[in-house]
This record gives sequence, structure tokens and C-alpha cells, in this order.
Amino acid sequence: MNAIKNFIANEDGITAIEYALMAAAIAAAITAGLAILGPKLTASLTYISGLIKSS
Repeated sequence: MNAIKNFIANEDGITAIEYALMAAAIAAAITAGLAILGPKLTASLTYISGLIKSS
């Protein structure tokens, strides 16, 4: 009976799952941000590269 109470009271696994979910949400946000901003960033860097070459 004590083993069951200890198992229910132990929150280590729950904490690990919470951290995994937060990491997944952050990774999804970074991926979405790069997907949206990627073409604009590429265009900006290409423009700057052209300015440097023409100098």
C-alpha cells in the first residue's frame, strides 16, 4: 500500500513531461517563425550582399 502512495506522490515523471511539452512548443514556435521570416531574411541578406559587391 505504501508503494502505491509513494508512486502517486512522486511527481518526477510529470515534471519531465511538462519540460518536454515546453521544449516542443518552443521548437514549434521557432520553426514557424523561421518559416515566416525565412524568405524576408534571405531577400535582405541578398540585398546587403549586392551592396557589398558593388562597393
